[in-house]
Amino acid sequence: MKKILLDTNAYAAFKNGREEAIEIIRMAEIIGLSTVVLGELLAGFVCGAKEARNRQELDQFLNSPRVSLFMIDDETPEYYARVFRQLRQDGRPIPTNDLWIAATALQHGCAIFTYDQHFSTIDNLITCQNPNDIVP
Repeated sequence: MKKILLDTNAYAAFKNGREEAIEIIRMAEIIGLSTVVLGELLAGFVCGAKEARNRQELDQFLNSPRVSLFMIDDETPEYYARVFRQLRQDGRPIPTNDLWIAATALQHGCAIFTYDQHFSTIDNLITCQNPNDIVP
């Protein structure tokens, strides 16, 4: 899958120089970022000591022609509801923000690049955690 949606921890791993994160992002043709992840990142920035630098780096990242910001629109709640129902039936709830992130990935046909294992329990959601998951 060459179309990925970044989870917050994947963006952080990329910015921290984690080799597999850099390689996954390098190999992806389209890199999506959910507005939910954007909110999580900005919340971390305003609580940290390097807010201006982090914002500048994020702005540079978002300006890449391969990066798209995915908004929650009128279709996203349908995906959210289906994921919520499946996880509730399975007895495996996940954090609400991650429900929105999963819904966005499903809506836009992206594999989700994350280090959180709970995304792997969501039906029809492809997860990506190493460069071998990026299939040509």
